Amino acid sequence: MTQSIDFDVMTPGDGERGGVSKSDRQLLTTLFALGREVTSVLDLAELYRKLPGLIARVTDFHAFAVYVLDERQGRLRIAHAEGYPPGSRSLRLSPGQGLVGRAAADGRPLLANDVSKEPDYLRIVPGTRAELAVPLRRKGRSIGVLNLLSRNLHEFTPAEVETLRIFGAAVATAIENARLFESERRYAETISTLAEIGRELAGILELDHLLERIAHRVRRLIEYRTFGILLVDEDTGEIRMRHAVRYNEGTAAKALKIGEGLVGYAVLHKTPVVVDDVAADPRYIKVMDDVQSELVVPLLVKDRCVGVFDLESPERASFTQEHVEVLTSLAASAAVAIDNARLYEELRRSEERLAGEVAFAQRIQRALLPAAPPRRVKGVDVAARFEPARELGGDFYDFLALEPHTLSVAVADVSGKGVPAALYGAFAGELVRSRTFRRRYTKVRTGPASILESMNTILHERRLENYYCTLCYAHFDFRRRSVTLSNSGLPYPLHASPEGCGRLQAPGVPLGSLPGTTYDELTVELNAGDVFVFHTDGITETMNASGEDFGSERLVAAVCRNRERPAQAIADAIFEAVDDFRGGAEQHDDRTVVVLKITGQEQESRSRERTGGRRSNRVR
Repeated sequence: MTQSIDFDVMTPGDGERGGVSKSDRQLLTTLFALGREVTSVLDLAELYRKLPGLIARVTDFHAFAVYVLDERQGRLRIAHAEGYPPGSRSLRLSPGQGLVGRAAADGRPLLANDVSKEPDYLRIVPGTRAELAVPLRRKGRSIGVLNLLSRNLHEFTPAEVETLRIFGAAVATAIENARLFESERRYAETISTLAEIGRELAGILELDHLLERIAHRVRRLIEYRTFGILLVDEDTGEIRMRHAVRYNEGTAAKALKIGEGLVGYAVLHKTPVVVDDVAADPRYIKVMDDVQSELVVPLLVKDRCVGVFDLESPERASFTQEHVEVLTSLAASAAVAIDNARLYEELRRSEERLAGEVAFAQRIQRALLPAAPPRRVKGVDVAARFEPARELGGDFYDFLALEPHTLSVAVADVSGKGVPAALYGAFAGELVRSRTFRRRYTKVRTGPASILESMNTILHERRLENYYCTLCYAHFDFRRRSVTLSNSGLPYPLHASPEGCGRLQAPGVPLGSLPGTTYDELTVELNAGDVFVFHTDGITETMNASGEDFGSERLVAAVCRNRERPAQAIADAIFEAVDDFRGGAEQHDDRTVVVLKITGQEQESRSRERTGGRRSNRVR
């Protein structure tokens, strides 16, 4: 039968009444030595490993286990065992269950020197015939049990029981000290780990990668079986799983309303939720069959909840207050990182959408520019080149053939850059076309100056004070061998011929600046080989690294050098000269060049027969 041993003092041995026997003195010496050795160990795992060797100095056994009390679950589990069969580490005992449970509940050693006569004996280790369970008492309560098993009947003596009872008190103190030391060490490591994780998470802006790293880093702090990060969709009021570890497939797709379930409760009230037994909590929504306890920690950014950490366990009361504190600290930095990553994700989507829209706008702007002059215009070579400083530009040009043997050329520069300038330019371009082609439907024969005056009135009425347009409009009449042009502030066009190369004086006020503005016209004779170059100020005002402008002289020189070449080659040569001058400096303005070269032989012969005519009004 089981003996409950409760000695107050060591019983004196025979032959030494009134004193302590030699064997008792040896036990006391051993006991004190054991106490010193056990209390000097601060590593809990090392302490457990050391106990069997120390106890072997007192008595013999063939199997040994240290049971510790899990205070949250209220059950005893094996912390260290020797001689136990595989799988026994998962054993859990309630106080009062078996000899070990009874010893913990009674707070006294229990000795069964013949386990076959003990009805409460639990057959765990085969071949056991005697068992001694010694409670580990600390401050009046049992924190665990030392369990010794032997193959021999009557293995354990009352003196050994008393020695181990006293030794058990020293072991309990050592366990408490080691736990305290481990707790402090773990706290310091946790603080260091949290700081490290916070620094790492702050540098991750890709949301899925961030959530994956968070899940990985949480495992460094808490061993979990099931872990999920759910985020709040503020537009729909739903909470959705964004990253899951060992959840069912259907769980990740399920959406919860704010306030629904334990997760929704934590989001709504912005507070952690710890449930030791989910079956007893009406808020719990079952998503996995074996879940018994759950921990939900909200992710808070100021007064907003952006999501939650959700941990679930197949064991009851798996999550402690320490888990709550650690995850709450991590959640603070994770929430900010998640919020930043979501903002970055939204910004990236907006940028991608904007990039697509800008690319489409570029195609539209290119489509609005003429691909080539009208094919029915003979005896002339026309080319153009346009390069915006940004994705979209404010420069534009157009070729318009209103009547046979004529060609109207418009080159313009809208103030500003980017999308606003492109929109303004598109509107101004339509005005050029509409003012030009209205001649087909009216008896009034409008010229370049009247077209500019009409455009100026319309643009000024729009009251876009911050925007204006400089435009040069030239009407080429190849039958009459003349060009008439009017200018509203665009750089003077160039005229190159065998006699020389220079600018045509054509001043004017930018369109849209002042109401009632009138414009002058300039008419120039056309001859075979003449080259006319229209350009925006992005050409002459291009700067190099030293801040020096390309200027008119370099442009005139480039045109003169290449006058004999085709129109496109002249345009390309101008851009090459500008780029060579600019070097690595940034391009700040849109650049447009239109080149028109007279090639007709009929015009050349008629020009030689003439004895008089109008001359070019050029600035040399």
